[in-house]
This record gives sequence, C-alpha cells and structure tokens, in this order.
Amino acid sequence: MSLQAQQHYMNTQVLTASPGDLTLMLYNGVIKFIKQALVSMEKRDIEEKHFNFVKAQNIIDELQSTLNMSYEVSVNLAQLYDYIRFRLSESNTKMQAGPAQECIQLVTELRDTWMEALKHVKSGTKGTI
Repeated sequence: MSLQAQQHYMNTQVLTASPGDLTLMLYNGVIKFIKQALVSMEKRDIEEKHFNFVKAQNIIDELQSTLNMSYEVSVNLAQLYDYIRFRLSESNTKMQAGPAQECIQLVTELRDTWMEALKHVKSGTKGTI
C-alpha cells in the first residue's frame, strides 16, 4: 500500500471513529511512539529519539486536556498523565530506557482497561471495571 493510501486510510479511520475509539487510538499512539523512541535510543539517534518522545508527550497532553475534572477518576488520571509525562521527559533527557519502559507498561494498562470498557459499552453489558 502506498504512503498516500495509508494516510487516506488513517484519516478516514480517525474521522469516522467514536470518541471512545479515538481515545484508544491515542493510547496506541503513545505506546508506538515510546517504542520508536527506545529503538532510536539504542541506535543513538538523538534527534529521532527526542522527536518520538515529544510526540508521545503531546498525545499525553491531548488525553489530559479532554478530562472532565468534575470526576474523581479524572483527577486521578490527570495525576497519572503528569507522572507519565515526567518519566518520558526523564527518559529522553537522561538517555535511560527504564522510565520509558515503565510508561509503556502504564499506558498499556490504561489502554487495556479502556478497551474492556468500550467492549462493555458497545455490547450494552455492565462490567466490573
């Protein structure tokens, strides 16, 4: 598939996705960019490493900006997003993989929980989330 066709497919996917599915895409994007940053770190490609960490942090910022702070869960998520952003910055500036790997684990847990919640919403069942 050509690059132009891939971009068209992704644009269509984003434009037609539900808000819940968009959040899932954002979580997947964070994970993808952190992994790319780690690969760049191994290759000692400082510019590419920084670029990917910044992309991951920008997505975290976007996720945080959508929180409704009227709910306690949003306050807790905001604190977790702050922590993730801090650890990504630490990994980027100190050239340490550990903080980035921790972030992958945290975001993967968030994504998996979100995915389960979406399944329950789409099926109309109540879960024990």
